[in-house]
Amino acid sequence: MGYLFSLLGALLFGANGSLTKVVIQGGLTPLQLTQFRVLGCCVIAGAVLLVVDRGAFRLTRRQVVVMAVLGVFGVAVLQASYAAAIQLLPVGIALLFEYTAVLFVALIAFLFLHEKVKARLWVAIVAVLIGLAVVAQVWASSLDGLGILFALVASASLTTYFLVGERQVGATSPLAVAFWTMLFASVFWAFFSGWWQLSPSLFSSPVSLSGNLAAVVVPLWVPLAGNVVFGTFLSFLFSFLALKHLTATAAGITASSEVIFAFAVAFLWLGEGLTAVQLVGAALVLVGIILAQTARANKVVDADLALSPALP
Repeated sequence: MGYLFSLLGALLFGANGSLTKVVIQGGLTPLQLTQFRVLGCCVIAGAVLLVVDRGAFRLTRRQVVVMAVLGVFGVAVLQASYAAAIQLLPVGIALLFEYTAVLFVALIAFLFLHEKVKARLWVAIVAVLIGLAVVAQVWASSLDGLGILFALVASASLTTYFLVGERQVGATSPLAVAFWTMLFASVFWAFFSGWWQLSPSLFSSPVSLSGNLAAVVVPLWVPLAGNVVFGTFLSFLFSFLALKHLTATAAGITASSEVIFAFAVAFLWLGEGLTAVQLVGAALVLVGIILAQTARANKVVDADLALSPALP
């Protein structure tokens, strides 16, 4: 189930890239959109917890600190640095550098956490990174140094997200983790997103869905709501659920399929196609994911927590 949750989260994250383009074209800045994403996810998760698990609102002082670290450095900084990176780099290139996090997670797990990994897992990491490089066609791009720096910051943030998230999910439900991390991310972004500059009328303004759906025109709040519910709340929830079953290394490798899903949805929706070489890279990434599945290490957290009646 862990790989299924991880792939669902990656699918929603990947598809959300195209949806994000539509929302930004409608008039929101990337920072304003991020503020709505994390705040909306926080509100939805909090509303569900009020019904199914009110005890999730009670945290120890240590848990508050961990949630703050995960929310700021594992969620808010990740989105901020990635948004900055894609302003200076092609999206695929930025994702390639961001997903070097799977290598950092494996190295930290092996060198510092004394986690046993099978040799094929390292082969999987290499396959994923090479595949992402081919998909992004790094040899055909002129890379901006500052953009690479931002992407590496995103990689460090993603590493924090997987390592801290893996252990914190073992102490509480994934839904509670989603609520608290998004709450801290919302507070963080409230000071920098420029939400106060928005006009309420903007949300009812018409926006085209672009690409093959260009003829469809909806109010801006419609794709924004989809971005919050599907691209943020459900995608993060699936991601945390995956960490209930998988180690950070395995979850990180599987989640990298987000790049493949992003390209696929962009092709079907926006008409942004893949070359034959990129298709080879995509296949290599999928091979790496399969290798990771067969090299699954012992679970770090208790799988019984994933069956808690507190979860929806």
